[in-house]
Amino acid sequence: MARLRILAALLSLYSASAICGGIDQIRLLGPQAINLWRLEASRKAAADSASNAFGSKEAILVEQSFGDDYSWDELDADDDTDDIDYGLEFKYPEHWFTQPLDHFLPENASEPRHTFQQRYWVSTRNYRPGPRAPVIVLDGGETSGVDRLPFLDTGIVDILTRATGGVGVILEHRYYGSSIPVQNFTTDSLRWLNNAQAAADSANFMANVELPGIQDNLTAPGHPWIYYGGSYAGARAAHMRILYPDLVYGAIASSGVTHASLENWEYMEIIRRAADPTCSRNLQHSIELIDALLDIPITRKPLKALFGLAGLEHDEDFVSLLESPLGAWQGKVWDPEVGSTRFDEFCDALNRPFGHVDDAEVSFDDDTGLLQVTGNLSVPVPVYNYAKWIRENYVTQCSGSVEDCFGTFDDAKFQETTLDQTWRLWLFQVCTEWGYFSTAPPAGHPRIVSRRLSLEYESKICKQAFPPGEHFVVPHLPNVTVVNALGDYDIEADRLAIIDGEVDPWRPVTPHSEYARDREDTLLRPFKLIPNAVHHYDEYGRRNSSEEPPEIQKIHKEMTNFVVAWLWSWKPSNVSST
Repeated sequence: MARLRILAALLSLYSASAICGGIDQIRLLGPQAINLWRLEASRKAAADSASNAFGSKEAILVEQSFGDDYSWDELDADDDTDDIDYGLEFKYPEHWFTQPLDHFLPENASEPRHTFQQRYWVSTRNYRPGPRAPVIVLDGGETSGVDRLPFLDTGIVDILTRATGGVGVILEHRYYGSSIPVQNFTTDSLRWLNNAQAAADSANFMANVELPGIQDNLTAPGHPWIYYGGSYAGARAAHMRILYPDLVYGAIASSGVTHASLENWEYMEIIRRAADPTCSRNLQHSIELIDALLDIPITRKPLKALFGLAGLEHDEDFVSLLESPLGAWQGKVWDPEVGSTRFDEFCDALNRPFGHVDDAEVSFDDDTGLLQVTGNLSVPVPVYNYAKWIRENYVTQCSGSVEDCFGTFDDAKFQETTLDQTWRLWLFQVCTEWGYFSTAPPAGHPRIVSRRLSLEYESKICKQAFPPGEHFVVPHLPNVTVVNALGDYDIEADRLAIIDGEVDPWRPVTPHSEYARDREDTLLRPFKLIPNAVHHYDEYGRRNSSEEPPEIQKIHKEMTNFVVAWLWSWKPSNVSST
């Protein structure tokens, strides 16, 4: 009888209408993401080993299991280049520029002045020498610069240089790819990985680089430089226009996350609103039910077992893994050759009706409309489908115990500091200056993630991964003021373009946020929102532009128009005027 009362209560919870209004959340990079990074790294290592055994990289094709679900531009920060056309690396050979490790070391400092080699790539195929021929530099951001080569070849750099007769450059960010200035990734060794040092790198490069294959001196401020970036690099593009206006003649911030925040719960709200309505509704109801079932002792363990995670000790780890498929939304791209369909596949699986359930051990109760899993646990079909997705796409990748694979409370798991632990890089930036920890939305808001995802849980990775060093201590919480002091939502300048996507989950921390003031879109200060676009959609391009969707053709035409207009007013003696 007690079980029936529990069942009735849960059924009413599932069928209840969700409270409308508000916003939701994100976990850019919580501790669970490190576990997924490791599983993916192990899978790739095994694939490479098998491939080498056949004597060819093409001998084995392995579908990505996790890469579409977490973007660093964001879990992409593992510096993976497996998906890049290897022909581009031959087409655009790498070059190197010497940078100081510490741009701000005092003149009278006793410590040595270390340097490192920063990697970059150049395209001169559209270069037409002339006084207004620009350099279009794309900031590599938080990944290997190799991952940005497609933008040099057919993307936004090629589009803009073709329209202006300019030179295209990809500049790799310090610590990422091969631009590594240290011998390990300890807390102390990472202390030069911050906004100010990275911006000084770019400024030094622009003012002093001798571009290979070009006899002309194209350094700034003698020639106009247009600085482009997407996502984190988009914020850097905006910052460069503010910090170095004498060097950066113009900048384009695409999906630029200019507002740093401790909690970025709004990320998931964008997804909740923009996703297929049936999928969004099923997600909301499923998560509400899962949270309720975890509160009940007799259903907590059977629920985890349904997801293949019976041995996972902490409920927070359990629900954080359930959040993982949602990150695939950011992988959507208008170009089918590079975009991910994984989020849509997840939604299709979640929405499947009862007739598609093929587990003979599960029975359907016509009276309650639930699937009976055990004597104490019955769930709606979407919850069962959710569990099946997690089992098949995550748990099957775990060769050890689920606690070893998906637990996050063992500090020792996060304290390897060798150079192959590239997950430490963006995480260090998150923990020191950027934030964006995912937490549950405020009470009363509809949600597609568990209420158990707290700031304490999501940010504990900072203390676990970065114990105090001899020279540097990671703050208790990131100093987001360092970022926001540069303009925040209101960052603006002449020849600074702000371009965002309508359904980009990062939109809430860009100047197109609902929290930001509206602005006029002008030629001198472009302020554009691409309809139905996700993350830096303008960065991608096709060699044949007629193959691009109309809204992408439109934004590319607008971008070339305002950059050309900027260049017509360029004067070498007056580059810093606004």
